[in-house]
Amino acid sequence: MKSTIKFNKVTERLPKHLHQFIVKQPYAEYTAQNQAVWRYVMRMNIDFLSKVAHESYLDGLKKTGISEEVIPKMEGMNRILKDIGWAAVSVDGFIPPNAFMEFQAYNVLVIASDIRTIDHLEYTPAPDIIHEAAGHAPIIANPEYAEYLRRFGEIGCKAISSSEDYEMYEAIRLLSILKEDPNSSEVEIGKAQQKVEDLQNTMGELSEMAQIRNLHWWTVEYGLIGILESPKIYGAGLLSSIGESKKCLTKEVEKVPYTIEAATQNFDITKPQPQLFVTPDFAHLSFVLEEFANKMALRTGGLSGIQKLIKSKNIGTIELSTGLQISGVFSNVIVDGNNKPIYVQTSGPTALASRDKELIGHGIDYHMEGFGSPLGKLKGINLAIEDMFPKDLEVYGIYEGKKTTLMFEGDIKVEGEVITGKRDMKGKILLISFKNCMVTHNDKVLFRPEWGIYDMAVGKDIISAHAGPASVNSFKNLGEVSTTKTHKISYSEEEIKLHIMYQDIAEMRKSGVLDFLKISLIFEKLKVNFTSDWLLPLEMYELVYHMDTKMKTEILAYLIALKKIKKYEQLITNGIRIISK
Repeated sequence: MKSTIKFNKVTERLPKHLHQFIVKQPYAEYTAQNQAVWRYVMRMNIDFLSKVAHESYLDGLKKTGISEEVIPKMEGMNRILKDIGWAAVSVDGFIPPNAFMEFQAYNVLVIASDIRTIDHLEYTPAPDIIHEAAGHAPIIANPEYAEYLRRFGEIGCKAISSSEDYEMYEAIRLLSILKEDPNSSEVEIGKAQQKVEDLQNTMGELSEMAQIRNLHWWTVEYGLIGILESPKIYGAGLLSSIGESKKCLTKEVEKVPYTIEAATQNFDITKPQPQLFVTPDFAHLSFVLEEFANKMALRTGGLSGIQKLIKSKNIGTIELSTGLQISGVFSNVIVDGNNKPIYVQTSGPTALASRDKELIGHGIDYHMEGFGSPLGKLKGINLAIEDMFPKDLEVYGIYEGKKTTLMFEGDIKVEGEVITGKRDMKGKILLISFKNCMVTHNDKVLFRPEWGIYDMAVGKDIISAHAGPASVNSFKNLGEVSTTKTHKISYSEEEIKLHIMYQDIAEMRKSGVLDFLKISLIFEKLKVNFTSDWLLPLEMYELVYHMDTKMKTEILAYLIALKKIKKYEQLITNGIRIISK
């Protein structure tokens, strides 16, 4: 992240590990053709969406400072977004789902800095500033939806991924980059597409992150709202896509009521969607979200929670019934005959926390090699250690300086000399430390005296398990920025000349002063050297539309001739219609 990026009151609250995903918006790199693409898409969308989008859309464009005329600057958007408690940051294409969700949890919109090319004007396979700024930003002006988005991020960033999820993320990121780059070969795109399809076919059971990502897609990205037979659009993917915003309301696209079942409905990000979900209102979105959250390990904990973390192979956290939180890469769990976890273990740097705050002296520097601890009650004692008062602890030989043996119900034995303990603010015991300690499970040694001090977590149950650390400050290298970077398009000398022509026409439109000789020269160059460009003559036609001149007739005739090329027909027809309004 470059030091020139400015933070405001909202973005200043972002944890440091999210800063690595933020990039400086490359505003100077947007060509005049890029600006014309923005203008065309926005004018088409506003014209159509004013009739079919949720009522918050048009008002939201004004409230978020988004103009149809120019690509928005991040600084300008943030000055306006702060009034509704949000902010925006620029990123390089897709970022990992957990990071994306965490930004949302802090009321920050993630906006891909690139803009779609003219070849992908109606639909882009990659995230771009039209999708992010003009799609996401307007609807967050609706308070109920904004709270849903924030809450979704808060819950979503805790969802546990599988080890395959990140591989899928990288594969989709590469495919979207290649598809958007006009210089990519069909062979490159074919290989990337095959990789995505192969992974989709071998993913197995969907992880929590995969499921909540599905919910995000079918609501935030591609959601419809209202009556099933005649819904309105609120999803950003639809609000930013000329083609899909029209197609989605036809009978070609199946409409189904939005329920928690959407969590198991996968999608292909590189293709238009064959079916969409309709929510009756924004309140229903929050209802389904809470219904899903109730099934997450975040709220259920237990053996399945720790097993999900082990499978993820990423940093995660379990919280015990005492409130003690253990964060690290979980590698093992031992269960008893009733399939109840009796011992948990991490490998590598581990941190202990309470109420999301790291316990002093128990960060990753201290627990560098990992952490392991028994769970549950002591054998033959109904009172759990966590519920014992100081007198009880003394009775059962758990006090400073006492050599003691603790036998847990799952046959985990802890033998050593008690050094000290840690309690929370209410006096509940969280941790007991031993020296000269041996920890065993039947004949298996889990900890030896020569390994140093043994810190035993106190807690009879795992009440929660989630992705990421309890304390965001515990791990320095949290998250991972993809090494696959968005391609910066290389323009030929001829393309640069075309962009200059776009710039000349744009400046005339802004100033209101027309240079007919210059327009004529540009038109002649266009007809000879850029026979496949349809957007520039459309911009020129708009300049002279209200003038009864020979030039107007010639440009219109040229556009009508271009319409014979099928892929330009609807684009040009729509453009002429907007100009003539």
